[in-house]
Amino acid sequence: MGSLVSHHFLFTTEVVSPLELDEHSGSALRGSFFDAVWTRFCNNKAALTCAACPLHTMCPVSALVAPLREENERGRDIPRPYVILPPLGGKKLYEPGAQLTFGITLFGNIVQLFPYIILAASALESKGLGRRLDENRGQRGRFRIKQIESYNPISAERQVVYQEEKPKVGIPTLSVTSADVATRAATLSTREITLDFLTPTRIVYKEKLVHHAAFGPLISRLLERLTALEREYGDEEGQSPTSCWRKLAQLARNVQCEDDTRWEELRSYSRRTRQTTPIGGVQGRATFTGDLAPFRELLVWGELIHVGKNIVKGNGWYRIEN
Repeated sequence: MGSLVSHHFLFTTEVVSPLELDEHSGSALRGSFFDAVWTRFCNNKAALTCAACPLHTMCPVSALVAPLREENERGRDIPRPYVILPPLGGKKLYEPGAQLTFGITLFGNIVQLFPYIILAASALESKGLGRRLDENRGQRGRFRIKQIESYNPISAERQVVYQEEKPKVGIPTLSVTSADVATRAATLSTREITLDFLTPTRIVYKEKLVHHAAFGPLISRLLERLTALEREYGDEEGQSPTSCWRKLAQLARNVQCEDDTRWEELRSYSRRTRQTTPIGGVQGRATFTGDLAPFRELLVWGELIHVGKNIVKGNGWYRIEN
């Protein structure tokens, strides 16, 4: 199942000036990441959108943060080739000298643009992150990137690809393939699996917002997301047939759920549109019971690619508990 390859990176930073984040900081990180890449590499800042820019077919900004495909059957926008992994634990205030860690996952051959992320690091550091604070004279808190590691979340292998003040950047060699996913899936129970939704997971199913953990909607959205990522960033020859997806969606109706999640109401502010949008979702644990053997690989993929709305803002991140 699956033809996708994912590449995972962990950023370890040191806070330079007081830095305050909301409890759910993925939106702030995504905004800072977008601004850093856009500031450093956009050569046509007068364009209102990437779609309106004649350079978008050869532009790393478009490829990383606003990918386009003229022929896309669902319109011009396609799934973003990355997800943000925000810091967990709800810590809001970081004093100078504190460590702040976060991650980013890249899909498929988009990893070839990783050097652009390295080159945008200085803009990411200088623009700051989080709330504007009086003690910073109305500026956001700043940090220094001390180290970036490539890692495999399944095997736990790690590789340092960047260190502060060292000019040489390593070539990432670690990735997660369908073989890794199959190995991890084989260790899971075929009768009971618990998911811990670490960040708000917002799922829309049959045009309705789902306010609780439910297996059928979860599987449907995972199938849709993995199929879309495979289509845009995977190996066409290895893509899973649509008929398999339909069968899984039908089998999901027989799986029961013990729901111990809660709904987190949350809104995200866009500096571009100057509006807020709802990005809340379910958080907490849910235990699914039934014949889970056909779903194990898909659920492992979900740990890597995330599920639901606002994924690029850190939402839809869960872990499987053994």
